[in-house]
Amino acid sequence: MRVLGIDPGLRRTGFGVIDTEGMRLRYVASGTIVVPSELPLPERLKVILDNLREVARETQPDVAALEIVFLNTNPASTLLLGQARGAALCALADSHLDVHEYTALQIKKAVVGTGRAAKEQVQMMVQRLLSLNGTPAPDSADALACAICHAHVAPLQQRLTQAQGSPSSRARVRAGRLRG
Repeated sequence: MRVLGIDPGLRRTGFGVIDTEGMRLRYVASGTIVVPSELPLPERLKVILDNLREVARETQPDVAALEIVFLNTNPASTLLLGQARGAALCALADSHLDVHEYTALQIKKAVVGTGRAAKEQVQMMVQRLLSLNGTPAPDSADALACAICHAHVAPLQQRLTQAQGSPSSRARVRAGRLRG
């Protein structure tokens, strides 16, 4: 499976592409879309949309993973970030990709082991997990971490979906939850 991870931002949108085969992860590509801040908002969103469409076209991912945005201390910034995220979602939908969404807490926990990890810890673990020669830039590392999170979570989601397919397997899943 090839996963395109996106770390949305109005000034800098990170992207990262990995291949997965079982538990093995392989780096494909990553980068940062730097959006000129002097452009009007609609044009800035179009830069994100067009560039992510191009990344999807060039890398041919099977699925996409996108970080969920939460309200922070500045509501205006949150709204602008939400618009950048919307442009990213449109690019992914236009590229006919299934989109899976994860919180920053889920991403950090999947990659580092704790949801309270610092950016530097995420960068270091991404470098280690993908056997990179150098430390990825922060936005690229966050996008790669999002892709890694999906690579770790997708097999579990798939097994749960398969287990819920028949009435007898649904009972086993529920029983497993009670025991676990």
